[in-house]
Amino acid sequence: MRGDSGLRTGQFQDCGARLEDAPYGAVEMLLQHLLITQILLVQVLEFWAAAQLFIVSNGDSSSEKRSAELYVECILYIDGAPFGLPMQTRLESGAQPYYWNEHITLSAKYRDLTVHAQLGLTVWDVCKQDEEPVGGTTILLFSGKKQLKTGKQMLRLWRGKEADGSFPTKTPGKVPKHERGEMERLEKLLNKYERGQMQHIDWLDHLAFKAIEQMKERESWRRTNSQLHLIVDFCSFEHRVVFQESGANFLCPSPVSSTNEIVIVWDPEVGRINPSEHKQLKLARSLTRGIIDRDLKPSSNERKAIQMILKYPPTRTLSGEERQLLWKFRFSLMSEKRALTKFLRCVEWSDVQEAKQAIDLLGRWDTIDTSDALELLSPVFESEEVRAYAVSVLERADDEELKCYLLQLVQALRFERSDKSRLSLFLVQRSLCNIELASFLRWYVAVELHDPAYAKRFYCTYEILEDSMMKLVAGVNSDEDGFKLWQSLVRQTELTAQLCTIMRDVRNVRGGTQKKIERLRQLLSGLMSELTYFEEPIRSPLAPEVLITGIIPAESSLFKSQLHPLRLTFRTATGGTYKVIFKKGDDIRQDQLVIQMVSLMDRLLKLENLDLHLTPYRVLATGHDEGMLEFIPSSSLAQILSEHRSIVNYLQRFHPDEDGPFGITASCLETFIKSCAGYSVITYILGIGDRHLDNLLLREDGRLFHVDFAYILGRDPKPFPPPMKLCKEMVEAMGGAESPYYTRFKSYCCEAYNILRKSSNLILNLFHLMAGSNIPDIASDPEKGILKLQEKFRLDLDDEASVHFFQEVINDSVSALFPQMVETIHRWAQYWR
Repeated sequence: MRGDSGLRTGQFQDCGARLEDAPYGAVEMLLQHLLITQILLVQVLEFWAAAQLFIVSNGDSSSEKRSAELYVECILYIDGAPFGLPMQTRLESGAQPYYWNEHITLSAKYRDLTVHAQLGLTVWDVCKQDEEPVGGTTILLFSGKKQLKTGKQMLRLWRGKEADGSFPTKTPGKVPKHERGEMERLEKLLNKYERGQMQHIDWLDHLAFKAIEQMKERESWRRTNSQLHLIVDFCSFEHRVVFQESGANFLCPSPVSSTNEIVIVWDPEVGRINPSEHKQLKLARSLTRGIIDRDLKPSSNERKAIQMILKYPPTRTLSGEERQLLWKFRFSLMSEKRALTKFLRCVEWSDVQEAKQAIDLLGRWDTIDTSDALELLSPVFESEEVRAYAVSVLERADDEELKCYLLQLVQALRFERSDKSRLSLFLVQRSLCNIELASFLRWYVAVELHDPAYAKRFYCTYEILEDSMMKLVAGVNSDEDGFKLWQSLVRQTELTAQLCTIMRDVRNVRGGTQKKIERLRQLLSGLMSELTYFEEPIRSPLAPEVLITGIIPAESSLFKSQLHPLRLTFRTATGGTYKVIFKKGDDIRQDQLVIQMVSLMDRLLKLENLDLHLTPYRVLATGHDEGMLEFIPSSSLAQILSEHRSIVNYLQRFHPDEDGPFGITASCLETFIKSCAGYSVITYILGIGDRHLDNLLLREDGRLFHVDFAYILGRDPKPFPPPMKLCKEMVEAMGGAESPYYTRFKSYCCEAYNILRKSSNLILNLFHLMAGSNIPDIASDPEKGILKLQEKFRLDLDDEASVHFFQEVINDSVSALFPQMVETIHRWAQYWR
């Protein structure tokens, strides 16, 4: 059912409503006044018993068996009376169960509904000449708590009856509580799971679903043939939609009872501004005080309070007193560049005169750092002048620094006031001078075209980039003209499309991994031989500075996993090779974000002369379910321990030294210790979850690194995860917890932690700009995720206290016994799989 609504809800998500044909200007207005919901008939006439439906021919009394032709009729009832015209599905015939997979659209507006509004659904068989229905059912659109029903609803069909729309109805679709069995209870829980009201734990969900399917099979034999069910899928919204009458005092307070029931009382003033405080604020900020405020200097206590405010993280909301304090001394703070972002949060932008004064001060303020400019591009700041100022600061950043933030700057386009914004033009202009920036910008924008809410905006940026690059004259940036440069980027998309075709073909091959590998090499040598030698070199999507000339079939393979990712070896124009992994069927945008943060943190550490030998391999999402990853020759710790029994034995094989520590060269062991320290700190800060010995890899030179970042910001499918993934095998390779090498490891950890804490505002601002993205662990609750990230920095501690804190984190992680048990269970699961 797709209808209009006057009901109120916190936010609204389209939830699959078809708005593609609406003009983009009208969509925003539509979402302000309407709630669009749909009922998708997914499974109709699903028989829990093993019986089939037989329709007896009118002219033959011999009970001739034939297939029925059914359709569903939907009628909306308001207080027992039909409202609007009935809607019908198409005819469906064939074997049971019947599937319509069809959207039913009703013209009713939600504001016209009452709390007793019902939807009547009747299944008719066109082959029956006496117009007798197969069955009917009725469902209330609002629950007893006045909440709009969402998700899948399994309704009982009353055989031979038409849906009764009176109130109370004679054909209720919901089974009474006293008649419900275990399957009804499980169906209700599954509905909550699909609506996202239950936490998803993959390994546990897999076991639960398997058990539920087995219970369904057993239950199906117990049910009688007369039980027919209709499964209807209502749209699910981001927030609950509740029924609300118009008027000031629409909710009567519930009588106080002696029971332990929760009493819900509606407060109409929640979220509103206190008028007396607002009046006081306006008087204190009177423009006539501007002359007085120019000469004001904060006292000692006021100066301390201001310095404390300036240390607040960007996620902290300022109180009324704090905002007033910054506004009062705004003129004396103009030489303090850190104070600008805090001051701009104090401005009452709805006041034209106050906003004008703030913009005037903006131009005279000391120039802020790039990290603060990123904060001004967040959704908190809507003023076009403020956002334009932020872009002017970014213009001073060099290309290397800009590449570190490019992913977030593309996401920041969502928060701009227009499609052709100052930020959009800036990104395009800088890309024209750097083909690497142009390549990444094109991919970042192209991936976001799948988002219907912002597709027009990102497509506008894409068009500007294409038009601007095509107009480039040869010799400005290189020997190629703009047309050839753009075509070199377009060929990247053609290459990924051909790789997707190969993956589909390889997956359809029956047999083991070896047969699929043989098929891959046959395709590269036969039907897809044009991929072996390109007509013209193509810029690698992962590394645009590398020109690739073809794929080497003999050195290409695929991984043994469910999605069978391709491992491809490309020839380069310089005579070398470049190895990549290509995935299809998996959203790697979250991996792309994590690796970008690893690369950024590696840069921050090196700027402080601390090289921890990290491995920020390249990741690029080329679609919402496909992408490329740089292949780094390495082995998992699980494989190393299986073949060599210890990490030390593995390193001795490649870097033996009889006089070195543990028979290894000192440089190799130092590399291992530093990389362990770097990734321990980074995975702790980012809250990387699901760490096990299969996604910890080790290179031959001793560099350890992590892969597979399906869980971030504190999410973890395993119960009771340790604060930091530091397995006992890694500690043993350092000589144990009492070894001086382990002490050096802890020293590197604490030093890296304090360095990254200094850049906490930068990291928090980058994550804040990702708030509107479709990355799973951020999109689910952006505010909560950013607060979790902020907690990991412990900004309330000084450097000395943070060292003691992080040493405790390391000790707690090493001494955690339960994670070792989970690791053993995981190994068993991998073995049997």
